[in-house]
Amino acid sequence: MGVSARVLAIDAGNSKTDVAIVTADGDVLATARGGGFRPPAVGVDTAMNGLAATVAQALTAAGLTSVTHVSACLANADFPVEEEQLAAALRARAWGTTVTVRNDTFAILRAGAREPRGVAVVCGAGINCVGMRPDGRTARFPALGRVSGDWGGGWGLSEEALWHASRAEDGRGAPTALSRTLPAHFGLPSMYALVEALHLEHVPALRRHELTPVLFATAADGDPVARAIVERQAEEVVSMAVVALTRLDLLAEETPVLLGGGVLAARHPQLNDRIAHLLAERAPKAVPRVVTAGPVLGAALLGLDHVQAAEGAQERLRTYYDAQG
Repeated sequence: MGVSARVLAIDAGNSKTDVAIVTADGDVLATARGGGFRPPAVGVDTAMNGLAATVAQALTAAGLTSVTHVSACLANADFPVEEEQLAAALRARAWGTTVTVRNDTFAILRAGAREPRGVAVVCGAGINCVGMRPDGRTARFPALGRVSGDWGGGWGLSEEALWHASRAEDGRGAPTALSRTLPAHFGLPSMYALVEALHLEHVPALRRHELTPVLFATAADGDPVARAIVERQAEEVVSMAVVALTRLDLLAEETPVLLGGGVLAARHPQLNDRIAHLLAERAPKAVPRVVTAGPVLGAALLGLDHVQAAEGAQERLRTYYDAQG
């Protein structure tokens, strides 16, 4: 399409939205940041209205009213039917001539891969995995939590830690230092006190995610129960990655396995080293790598793929985001 093409890249997560407008030669014309994108909680129309404010800010800064292509990687686009629903809502806004919507995990994958080929596992609040090949084939999971067979992520790890700590304190389970370290994080003397505080909302439920780093610190100190939880998380990450590699016929060739999200980006040695060890056993050609680049870069790269961007555009765009730190 040539350098006249413009891409509107959108990475819309549950907590924040990043937008960038990029030329087909990889130059960034404008960026903007907005609030979270949560259609299940507020409805598609309300979520789109919030997104529209952020997009309008970027378009105005770029001196544009529309672009060639909209590349949107969106939270809560877990099934193809949801991707199509959100794509239709984006098309109705007339921000671009063409629109592509993907789950936001694809943004992590493309941000970390030098071509649209590989597998990404994201372990943040929850856990998800996707894979793709240049021919358009993809692998994915519903990633809706336990109902779709998932285990772990920051929220799941904190719940598991609380479960074991409570059982240890009252005698139903094996002893673990978690029964001391978890309540101590909130300045409380016991798991009984912490459970009561959570139940009465003296400690807000959303603060449970703070317990995930406590779990990892307790594991690093050698606690067997905490270490077992961390090792199970490594097993889950590798299980998803190997299934995705198998579905895409990538087990036999060198393939990047990108690790993203807050839990994996924290590079806890026990977790990340165990993942590397298990991958070496089960998928020897896999090349694990932690991705720290912002997901909006991945959405923009997917957009450049779509418009058949000029040679060198991807590297120019990566250079821009590397400079942003």
